[in-house]
Amino acid sequence: MWQFANQVTPCTGSPLSGGRGNQDRPRESFTIISVLPAMDSKQKQAEKARPYGLLKPTALGKIPGRFLLHQEALPHLPVPPLQQTLDRYLLTLQPIISEEELNHTQELVAEFRKPGGVGERLQKGLERRAKKTENWLSDWWLKTAYLEYRLPVVVHSSPGVVLPKQDFQDRQGQLRFAAKLIEGILDFKTMIDNETLPVEYMGGKPLCMNQYYQILSSCRIPGPKRDSIVNYAKGKKQSRHITVVHNFQFFELDVYNSDGSPLTTDQLFIQLEKIWNTSLQTNKEPIGILTTNHRNSWAKAYNNLLKDKTNKESVRTIEKSICTVCLDAPMPRVSEDIYKSRVAAQMLHGGGSRWNSGNRWFDKTLQFIIAEDGSCGLVYEHAPSEGPPIVALLDHIVEYTKKPELVRSPMIPLPMPKKLRFNITPEIKNDIEKAKQNLNIMVEDLDIKVMVFHQFGKAFPKSEKISPDAFIQLALQLAYYRMYGHACPTYESASLRMFRLGRTDTIRSASIESLKFVQSMDSPDKSDQVKTDLLRRATQAHREYTDMAIRGNAIDRHLLGLKLQAIEDLVSMPELFMDTAYAVAMHFNLSTSQVPAKTDCVMCFGPVVPDGYGICYNPMDEHINFAISAFNSCADTNAARMAHYLEEALLDMRSLLQSTPKSKL
Repeated sequence: MWQFANQVTPCTGSPLSGGRGNQDRPRESFTIISVLPAMDSKQKQAEKARPYGLLKPTALGKIPGRFLLHQEALPHLPVPPLQQTLDRYLLTLQPIISEEELNHTQELVAEFRKPGGVGERLQKGLERRAKKTENWLSDWWLKTAYLEYRLPVVVHSSPGVVLPKQDFQDRQGQLRFAAKLIEGILDFKTMIDNETLPVEYMGGKPLCMNQYYQILSSCRIPGPKRDSIVNYAKGKKQSRHITVVHNFQFFELDVYNSDGSPLTTDQLFIQLEKIWNTSLQTNKEPIGILTTNHRNSWAKAYNNLLKDKTNKESVRTIEKSICTVCLDAPMPRVSEDIYKSRVAAQMLHGGGSRWNSGNRWFDKTLQFIIAEDGSCGLVYEHAPSEGPPIVALLDHIVEYTKKPELVRSPMIPLPMPKKLRFNITPEIKNDIEKAKQNLNIMVEDLDIKVMVFHQFGKAFPKSEKISPDAFIQLALQLAYYRMYGHACPTYESASLRMFRLGRTDTIRSASIESLKFVQSMDSPDKSDQVKTDLLRRATQAHREYTDMAIRGNAIDRHLLGLKLQAIEDLVSMPELFMDTAYAVAMHFNLSTSQVPAKTDCVMCFGPVVPDGYGICYNPMDEHINFAISAFNSCADTNAARMAHYLEEALLDMRSLLQSTPKSKL
């Protein structure tokens, strides 16, 4: 764990790893630790007192080449020492497998680590790769974790974000808010385009900013065995339009004036009204639903769709757009206690073919969703980026939408936004019907619960000198243990952005120390003081693992690298990776993520294994927002039950700490 003046929570986030055909695929999201602009040393000193925030692009003007200079100064991701990783691997297995299985794995590890053996050969291959590349992991990671993953991006990969409910209740309010939101996106885009985006720092070290340059004007393209990503932000002909979807109908909305200045809120509002008024029919084929299907099926349907010239032009226009704005129909009214859970489902999948799922293009990196009833948020395609750019962009936009509109723009007549046409052949119609059926099964299967934990927020663990993230992770361990009577493989992701093109590694929250604590918690023969000491030891162990991970010394990506090196070298797969224990270790029943934001929002995502949970949280000062997902098709998991046990665990841990004097560990 890092030392901060304010003990800021660690840069950890939302994983999606393991299970369902690819045990190495995670979904990541992180906190942003601090934001400082990249400057010379004098400027840097003067700016250190600046509060967290993003500089206005106008303050710095255009600084071409600044991004590249910053990137080149970052260190390369190290390849951890082989023996260290193998020792740590055995330690992480202890709380999750039997003694018999552990003995067998110890034999396999001993074989793998022999001098001159297969482990050493693969390690040398990785070290050679690290010398030749900018980042030995990033290309492999993008392919194995995302582009070669064949399950639908909906629920299984793309996270959603639930924003606070807006206070409009009608179309005018919806369109006015959408216009302001688009203006906020373009304001952020100016910083990216001008390379004036402030560099983030973590523990005094600058972070890789590459992901910010991947999220706008980008899109995933389905392929028969592997997808690809296109990015139109680079190059001379940059995107000037966004895609707007209403009643399953897609529009190209140019968001810049002829002089290159962005449209104002007033101008955007008028354009959105034109879109609304020319898409009132509700019987259109939901072409966007094709993007919800299994990637191989979608790849076939995509090729089929693009045979027609008009369809091809329409699809390319969507792919090239800066982002998508979805103007959703309101959902049926529900009681206040399940409202946020319903919105979370809307953000993740759109509610099914009868509702808003056809009002999306799920391959688009960024889709902002605004419904007529004031519910809003976004869904993002995960391959180009983890969470920090998304959260930073969101925080920026939310602040921007609160600003008063000072300038009333002169009403220059603007051209009609272009409606994107699709010719639906019987074959395409059949593809749409199949996608609808598959999607509706997924929608029915997702069990999601948003819980606002009101009793305390991150201020309480901080007052006890405990990392809020470690405290929440330990509460998750306690909740799971009380429900199932054993620990499980748990994934929380650590940012590798201290390194050039860094993505993520895994914090394994189920540790020997956490197991000792959860076993003691309900034990009548253990004193409160003993339990408290075990609690503090377990949170300290979590901090140490986090610190190790962000410095490039965790085990998961290294083991994956050794495995992929074996495939690349065409050698037989080492027994270590064919071992049951390895499969168990990669089956993450708890896929967890801390995604802190200034905005009072919560991110959500599906589980990564059929019998698991996806748990995301945003710790605010005095409350914590949780989103918990499970699958209805699994009899052993239940999101509401997990929420209940988690709430109990958090309260019991607070009571325990309050009942015992602080000890110095």
